[in-house]
Amino acid sequence: GNLRLEAGDTSFGYNLGAMIQATPSTRIGATYRSKVRYTVEGSVYFTGTVTAGNGLARADITMPDSASLSAFHVLNDKWELMADATWTGWSSIKRLDVQRTSGPLSGQVLTTLQFNWKDTVRLGVGANYKYSDRIKLRMGLAFDPTPTNDVDRTPRLPDQDRTWVAFGVQYKPSKQGTIEVGYAHEFVKDSSINHATPPAPGRLIGSFENKVDILTLSYSHRF
Repeated sequence: GNLRLEAGDTSFGYNLGAMIQATPSTRIGATYRSKVRYTVEGSVYFTGTVTAGNGLARADITMPDSASLSAFHVLNDKWELMADATWTGWSSIKRLDVQRTSGPLSGQVLTTLQFNWKDTVRLGVGANYKYSDRIKLRMGLAFDPTPTNDVDRTPRLPDQDRTWVAFGVQYKPSKQGTIEVGYAHEFVKDSSINHATPPAPGRLIGSFENKVDILTLSYSHRF
């Protein structure tokens, strides 16, 4: 049979940030984003060969906090240089248990997702080139390690280390308006998997090939 879980929650966190103008041509920024705790509640439905057991369910999960440190430097009238490092506390996500909250089986664990993620540090560098008063060219490179591991990796999230390469163009059609076009490609390392989900028999053994392409378009206007 099949199991479908429909659930949701609303929660709150906070962001803190500071920027220092170290020199006339250099500024340094720091940010922190708090953990956000969710109690996801909803309903579970069984279909197929198993039709009994519909009811209510919940899962508790804490999304990780993160902290960033960045620097921006004006090299000359044409070039601007940037760098940043972002720490994310993925180790706050060890596992996800979905439990029944109604009926005679209340408290029973319906399914468990084992994560055992680790904290990561993402490193990035970038540059802007002022082609003219209206056009600015952007470029960047970043290394983004995965929080997953070869033992607990699941087909739900077959993630691996990523290398980002990005390019963009900023165009100012007027003093108030700015158009941004950007493209990024993520080179994702192949991820292996050797996964079992007891009490079901057998294991899923193999590897995943992943890649990501991101295209962005934005417009901002100053009043």
